[in-house]
Amino acid sequence: MKLQGKHIVVGITGSIAAYKAATLIRCLIKEGAEVQVVMTPAGKEFITPLTLSTLTNKPVVSEFFDRRDGSWYSHVSLGIWADLLLIAPASAATLGKMAHGIADNMLLTTYLSMKAPTWVAPAMDLDMYAHEATQNNLSVLRERGVHIIDAGSGFLASGLEGKGRMAEPEEITAEVIRYFKEGATNVKGRHDDAPLHGKQILITAGPTYESIDAVRFVGNHSSGRMGYALAEVCARKGAAVTLVSGPTSLPDPVGVKTVRVVSALDMLAASEAVFAQSDIAIFSAAVADYRPATPVEGKMKREALGEELVLRFTKNPDIAATLGHKKRSQQLLVGFALETTCNEEEALRKMKVKNMDLMILNSLSDQGAGFGGATNKIALLSATSTKHFPLKTKEEVATDIVEAIIEKIERI
Repeated sequence: MKLQGKHIVVGITGSIAAYKAATLIRCLIKEGAEVQVVMTPAGKEFITPLTLSTLTNKPVVSEFFDRRDGSWYSHVSLGIWADLLLIAPASAATLGKMAHGIADNMLLTTYLSMKAPTWVAPAMDLDMYAHEATQNNLSVLRERGVHIIDAGSGFLASGLEGKGRMAEPEEITAEVIRYFKEGATNVKGRHDDAPLHGKQILITAGPTYESIDAVRFVGNHSSGRMGYALAEVCARKGAAVTLVSGPTSLPDPVGVKTVRVVSALDMLAASEAVFAQSDIAIFSAAVADYRPATPVEGKMKREALGEELVLRFTKNPDIAATLGHKKRSQQLLVGFALETTCNEEEALRKMKVKNMDLMILNSLSDQGAGFGGATNKIALLSATSTKHFPLKTKEEVATDIVEAIIEKIERI
């Protein structure tokens, strides 16, 4: 019962994904949460209030008052009662109205009155989701502190396939549990500590894959977990985070704009697109140093290759160094150095050459550190000091790194 005693308002809008709300409510209640549903009029066209009130043992709120007896539903009271407002699914129309303060239904007035944090799980067709207007609305909401549970990719109701699917109820529930466990809020649900509020942060994470042919690539064993953990910690502390991720199996972090890329050149282009607007950049990706000079179109046939395959490689750009040389005076940049030994001199050299403010050193010689695992052991270097940390989970390491960043920017 990991959500015992938590009051959660679940908002449901006019999206075919509204059917998932029933499973989401069951998951939340199973973990001990008390759930109150607030629906838009369009939401009732996709799932019945009777179904939802049966699951929650509470009347569903949709109108401002009960037409039978005139009793008033107070959106202000709901805003005080709740520990979290979770709008799932959130349609394009509702996101637009939230971004522009349009309060033309009970859910939107509840949002505008909400004392607790607000989360939204967008759900719509791929073209609507990708449209500049929708993405601008999401950016506005993110900057105001709304947590965005990014849409997933897959088969859509239109028959098309792409990004726009609402996150699965079990994934949303897991994120809610983690939020209340790690992102400790006060009784009203507000964060007492958001030291990165208003900061734009770029984070690179994961490996890059460099194509040999249509099916083969050169890569490394990075899982991306360190960068994803950093993104989640930064978002919890109030930042607007853009995570540029190489290929990983990790779900998109809650409240983070995730840009998926494949190669080093892709990652550089996606990072350059947001770097100038970023206050902080953390380069945790394990970028391939080289790529095949002439990738083969289609699939090479083993039978035609003979006993040896000889490849010619060309150097990839160093993303941290490339952007480090474009650094503005008020930007703070953090690099990573993975070495086979605890070579502080080499980490300091990289920090200077790449124009970083902080460098995170970890060594493959330390048991439990490096690629693929759930733990890491780091040294945090600045121009004037070095601090060593014991072996910790990557989530704990991320917290240590972000705390060091906060301490650094407070002195700038």
